[in-house]
Amino acid sequence: MMPAADAAASTLGAAAAQSGRYFGTAVAAGRLGDSTYTTITGREFNMITAENEMKPDATEPQRGQFNFSSGDQIYNWATQRGMKVRGHTLAWHGQQPGWMQSLSGSTLRQAMIDHINGVMGHYRGKLAYWDVVNEAFNEDGSRRQSNLQGTGNDWIEVA
Repeated sequence: MMPAADAAASTLGAAAAQSGRYFGTAVAAGRLGDSTYTTITGREFNMITAENEMKPDATEPQRGQFNFSSGDQIYNWATQRGMKVRGHTLAWHGQQPGWMQSLSGSTLRQAMIDHINGVMGHYRGKLAYWDVVNEAFNEDGSRRQSNLQGTGNDWIEVA
């Protein structure tokens, strides 16, 4: 008889957990009503990342007005099943709401800081990990030219 630790795991998530890792997937809140989708996700994964529901355009559609309903839906679904949740993403050149795209310089930098503080305040102590900054570099390792890069070369550290 094989010792339990050496036994083959029954799911991908369980296999990852045997070596202290997680096996995750992105989840869309709009798909949580699809039983095939949720059955496979609930069975195979032990970490969930919100597909788009925690990105800037979803969480702060109007400056200073936050909306966490879809992100919370994913968080609640995952934690009810004992899964950890990874937040994605706080600062990114993509999927910014229109109001943020129209800002630049110190005004954009402060809006980024306020956005991060608002989202992190809401999810304080709840999420296992965060993708704080997303896609800040080009394929060759140079900094991506974006409105956030335009706020100063230290924007990543600020975030």
